[in-house]
Amino acid sequence: MRIAFAGTPDFAVPCLTALVNCPESVVAVLTQPDRPAGRGRRLAASPVKQAASDHGLPLLQPPSLKPPEARAVLAALNLDLMVVVAYGLILPPSILELPRLGCINVHASLLPRWRGAAPVQRALMAGDRQTGISIMQMDQGLDTGGVLHQAVLDIADDETGGSLHDRLAVLGAEALLYVLNRLRDDPLPAVAQDDARACYAAKIDKNESHIDWNEPAAALARKVRAFNPWPVAESRLDDRRIRIWDAYAIDRDCKGIPGEVVAVGSEGVDVCTGAGVLRLRRMQLPGKRAVAASEIINAVDFRGRVFG
Repeated sequence: MRIAFAGTPDFAVPCLTALVNCPESVVAVLTQPDRPAGRGRRLAASPVKQAASDHGLPLLQPPSLKPPEARAVLAALNLDLMVVVAYGLILPPSILELPRLGCINVHASLLPRWRGAAPVQRALMAGDRQTGISIMQMDQGLDTGGVLHQAVLDIADDETGGSLHDRLAVLGAEALLYVLNRLRDDPLPAVAQDDARACYAAKIDKNESHIDWNEPAAALARKVRAFNPWPVAESRLDDRRIRIWDAYAIDRDCKGIPGEVVAVGSEGVDVCTGAGVLRLRRMQLPGKRAVAASEIINAVDFRGRVFG
């Protein structure tokens, strides 16, 4: 098969690598244009661009796939299939209908649950015990296409956004290869999604990182894990912003007000919440590296203080 691959972030790289190592021909790699990044705001290549360059694959970086000239470039490739993984650009109908077998998408959830941009973090925040990968036949909707294959993954108790992202990226590559092996022989049936069971994984806004201490400790612990390594949960203590990298909930009554520190020790800083206690185990002061609570309590007097 002649395949075009479309993807941009780290999550997509294992799928591209898997395609390079299988019999199919990757005749083009599409990724978003270079973007300013870092403090110097210099143009930076996407992880997929870097991987494509490492493998010597033909690279395309159109700012949009809507112009007729973008379709003409892809039409000339005589594609059998387009594989899309976290590409970040809309595929118009003129592109979706172009490959012989259409376009398939590797999505990091068990659709129809968590359609949208942030399925990894939203699954953790919701306390889901399982998630997985869905390979779907793309249509014009947002993650609404028929499902070709799903692979299930259990979510660990200490799972973070970063660890779950990495495990799903590997699982996505494995699921993609399974689907490709099936497509070589016969078309795979696409099972329609049940729209009544759908929920939306909205893009993470950096403003969501602020801790609302009126929420239950269990929900806050899930948020801390989901937002590690980005955007990282945070709260203010007087005039300092403290980033919270690791925390867990303790199911016990707390007589203090939400946000009040009620205990300090080598195992963590215990803070009252709307229900239960949140023990902060790893924190970061402005301009400093993240450290364990046993280290930061020597630099900050938390006793009796109130996070805001």
